[in-house]
Amino acid sequence: MTFSLPNPAQLRTDVLSGITVSLALVPEAIAFALLAHVSPLTGLYAAFIVCLVTSALGGRPGMICGAAGALAVVMTSLVVSHGPEYLFAAVVLMGVFQLLFAAFRLGKFIRMVPHPVMLGFVNGLAIVVFIAQFGHFKVGGQWLRGDALWTMLGLVALTMAIIYVLPRLTKALPASLAAILLVSGLVAALGIDTKTVGDMGSIAGGLPTFHLPQVPATLDTLYIVLPYSLILAAIGLIETLLTLNLIDAITDTRGRPNRESMAQGLANVISGLFASMGGCALVGQSMININNGARHRISGITAALFLLGFIVLLSRWIEMIPLAALVGLMFVVCEKTFAWGSLQTLRKIPRQDAVIVVGVTLITVLTDLAVAVLAGVVFAALVFAWQHAKEIRADISTDERGWKVYTLKGSLFFASTANFAALFDPKNDPAHVVVEFRDAKVVDHSAVEAIDTLATRYQQAGKTLHLRHLSPDCLEILTNAKGMVEVNEFEDPHYHIADNRLA
Repeated sequence: MTFSLPNPAQLRTDVLSGITVSLALVPEAIAFALLAHVSPLTGLYAAFIVCLVTSALGGRPGMICGAAGALAVVMTSLVVSHGPEYLFAAVVLMGVFQLLFAAFRLGKFIRMVPHPVMLGFVNGLAIVVFIAQFGHFKVGGQWLRGDALWTMLGLVALTMAIIYVLPRLTKALPASLAAILLVSGLVAALGIDTKTVGDMGSIAGGLPTFHLPQVPATLDTLYIVLPYSLILAAIGLIETLLTLNLIDAITDTRGRPNRESMAQGLANVISGLFASMGGCALVGQSMININNGARHRISGITAALFLLGFIVLLSRWIEMIPLAALVGLMFVVCEKTFAWGSLQTLRKIPRQDAVIVVGVTLITVLTDLAVAVLAGVVFAALVFAWQHAKEIRADISTDERGWKVYTLKGSLFFASTANFAALFDPKNDPAHVVVEFRDAKVVDHSAVEAIDTLATRYQQAGKTLHLRHLSPDCLEILTNAKGMVEVNEFEDPHYHIADNRLA
């Protein structure tokens, strides 16, 4: 692992950004812990451990990880049905799965996620984070009313105004950190009665301590935690690697997905062994960090260390921060995260891409990120297959011998076999027919079967079919059509078919 300190100006930027991020981590970690039915410290310790390990060892400097809402939703049913000790065991196993994912170097597959899916992911996450902030406008399950509501709204608006206006006046201090400090100072100086971080739960505590999950070491325990661990590992990796891609695009750099997967797996194993709820990348806090100009590991490490300092030393002061300041900050993050330009391009891009953008956004909001991304990728793959299936065609001519020649063009694969078969007319074709594959590609076993079936049709019609320029691996698995192939070792293509019998 290489670790180099940035220059003094960049170091200052990263440290100040890390402090800002640490403040934003507090209410989120508490909220997610309460959502998962565990204590606030369980979420705070998770934010500290996961943020520290991934920042120090991960593959995407500047990205912030911690306790995440997408994971907390899945954890809830496990905690309610079996208790927090089973959650800690599930988090350890989740980390093991993520380490295996990294060991097999599967992180590269995240780059197969199409751009429309990425846009839907970004927009959906921005909406989810935005909606989540409205929970802070409630007390005891009831919406704030009267003066309490107007005070909250006023402080939120003031925070947002400071964040937007201050950079035009000075960049000596990150606007988000300045907004939190100024609004907190105003509330304290004027004695304004409003919700604070302390109203969500106490953050006072000591250092996290080693704690083996107190669960029976039996197969029954494995059966209970295994499904949750797999789901948590998948959601955590998807959200993390998509966030990594997003930051890559913003910073015009390239992260290392396998290294990030390894760091996240290690962080979750440690997290589960220290009685915390684990985590993954946080889009909101990552955008705060990146928008503040942080680009190095030191920002995430600073955020983690300050978060621990809040828990151990400064809990009384942090609990006094008005929630309105943090809500205002997150509203700005949502506004900056949402890809507003995608709304204008929806009318210009292909209809299927527009459907993917809107669909992934809605599914992310209504269900969860993993389902949305998988649905988007599957839909995009089906659209791709359908479009390429229609591109199979044949130019028809007659050679000097009077043989009919079908010059095939396009890709022959499972989705195009029906169109391929429809190109030929064995009943009315002459006695000799040539299928020229020089400009076509036989992709999979379904394509080979389609060629064999075509050969059978011509045999039954009592006619001779000549197959030219098939690849060697295609020749190996032909059956009925093998005797009809015209081989030219100097001209035959050398692509490879996706068929497991050739593996």
